[in-house]
Amino acid sequence: MAISVFKPRRMSRHESRRLLQGLLFVSPWLIGFLAFTIYPLISSLYYSFTRYDLLNPPVFLGLSNYIEIITRDPLSGRVMYNTLYYVGLSAPLGVVAAFLMASLLNTEVGGRSVFRAIFFFPSIVPAVVTAMVWAFLLNVQYGAINATLRGMGLPTIPFLSKPELAKPSLILIYMWAQGSAIVIFLASLQDVPRSLYEAATVDGANAWHKFRSITVPMCTPVILFSLIMGLIGGFQNFTLPWLLTGGGPNQATEFYSLHLYRNGFNYMRMGKASALAWILFVIIVTFTILLFSTSARWVYYAAGEE
Repeated sequence: MAISVFKPRRMSRHESRRLLQGLLFVSPWLIGFLAFTIYPLISSLYYSFTRYDLLNPPVFLGLSNYIEIITRDPLSGRVMYNTLYYVGLSAPLGVVAAFLMASLLNTEVGGRSVFRAIFFFPSIVPAVVTAMVWAFLLNVQYGAINATLRGMGLPTIPFLSKPELAKPSLILIYMWAQGSAIVIFLASLQDVPRSLYEAATVDGANAWHKFRSITVPMCTPVILFSLIMGLIGGFQNFTLPWLLTGGGPNQATEFYSLHLYRNGFNYMRMGKASALAWILFVIIVTFTILLFSTSARWVYYAAGEE
């Protein structure tokens, strides 16, 4: 029995020249990818096994940073609780809020384009501006909301200065800024075949039955995408809690990203900060895989037309 040996075909001079030209065209991106993505990743993995303060050469410690984070860091439990609390509520509630608003904007109402622009606007506002606006609205002493309550003779609400209300307040702000998700859901809703609604109407289905049995199942792929993006963004949430609460009050909003930042730039413990970053990477990957593993039970992919 003859055994054939595969021999790769040699490229012609013309093909080699075209390959070289293509590599030259993409070289700026390749250089940037290697210098600003691959190299920092590898460096952070190395630094996670060292004691490094940016001023002195790194000292190799093995797994000491990881062991300290898991077993000896007194803030690890509080930080993980705060982060999981925020992610566990903000990701699903953000999806629900965006989907419901998109469903309302998908109906035939007057001034629909104006409402779409208003709902989308918060997602393009810089985070610093968003923090300043909400700091003004939620402030206990001079905030617009509490001033209104005080004028009506009602007690004020310490949104950001009471530990029990700080995280829910940040979640409400996150739900408010769901413009990008609303646009994605609008596109998904407009792709739902009208024939399904017409058939349901003939069968006597009301609006709730259509929404539950047609609208939601046909949008489940986009719901899964939004959940994953909300999960990833929630674990990395930094800007708003840093600007609005600084991790307080009483460490109620000390999220994982804030803890990582403090170790790296306040305490100059870059080795521990790198270890925290890699632990966060593993946590995000784990939760993403778990979410994907459940998608077969509730995500419906419509078969494409031949």
